[in-house]
Amino acid sequence: MPESYFITGAQGCIGSWIVKALVERGDQAVVFDRSDDSRRLAAIMDDLTKVKFIVGDITDSEAVLSALSESGAQRVIHLAGLQVPTCKVDPISGALVNVVGTLNVFEAAKKSSIKQIVYASSAAVYGLNYDDPTTHYGVFKRTNEGNARIYFLDHGINSVGLRPLTVYGVNRDTGLTSDPTKAMKAAVLGRPFHIRFGGATDFQYVADTAAAFISCADNAPEGAHVFNLHGETVTVERIANFINSQTGDLITFGGPPIPIAPAMDDTAIRRTFNGLPSTPLEVGVHETMQRFAALRDARRLDTSDLES
Repeated sequence: MPESYFITGAQGCIGSWIVKALVERGDQAVVFDRSDDSRRLAAIMDDLTKVKFIVGDITDSEAVLSALSESGAQRVIHLAGLQVPTCKVDPISGALVNVVGTLNVFEAAKKSSIKQIVYASSAAVYGLNYDDPTTHYGVFKRTNEGNARIYFLDHGINSVGLRPLTVYGVNRDTGLTSDPTKAMKAAVLGRPFHIRFGGATDFQYVADTAAAFISCADNAPEGAHVFNLHGETVTVERIANFINSQTGDLITFGGPPIPIAPAMDDTAIRRTFNGLPSTPLEVGVHETMQRFAALRDARRLDTSDLES
């Protein structure tokens, strides 16, 4: 039987791919987002009529509770959040969205008798040497992991927090780690682009990330769990060289490495959930660039992220 999923922040990158996957398998996706701009969904989906949209602010507890109740969903995927640069410039707003917003989701689930939540944590809970986080964003995500544990202890709400790092693919257009995806888009357009960091990073194709969230929503084990996600640990040089091999020498890179450990150990999640996909770098990058090219040819490719 089709299931109904309540997805916060689903107008973003990972959320859009989760909605796509759910709709394609016949489930109901209820999108709760402060934006009514569905351009990311439209970039990867042909038919949005099967998606239900509720516009609301994650920091508004009553709006979250009302939307969750209206959705009729028993499965919650919580993705709403502000990225590292925004949290750095305005940590108070970052805390309201990332921490209070997450508390609002757990409170709404408690009041709606929902016992299962999957939420986006982040590899930013680690520093470069797997030590303490170096950003407000990372601290906020670590706080969410702790609060999720308390909601299980106090109220029996099962949860899974997932920690992605550098997710790439169509719709990845905000934050420093979006630079490799922007480089793919720029190359397809024949434009030069400079990736603003170097070193190595844990690089994961967005379709794989979405699949992990859905698997956890479908089969969350009892307890409050947190899992690292791992794609492929690669150097930025390798990413740039492969993009250039497809389109010519348009992409450069350089800068300090991302201050997060570049190799996530995903043994725990793969031991718990069987069959999670793992797309090789070259396959994922090639598919992403093909999608960008198709959108370009259809004159539907959004280039606003390249103009900033």
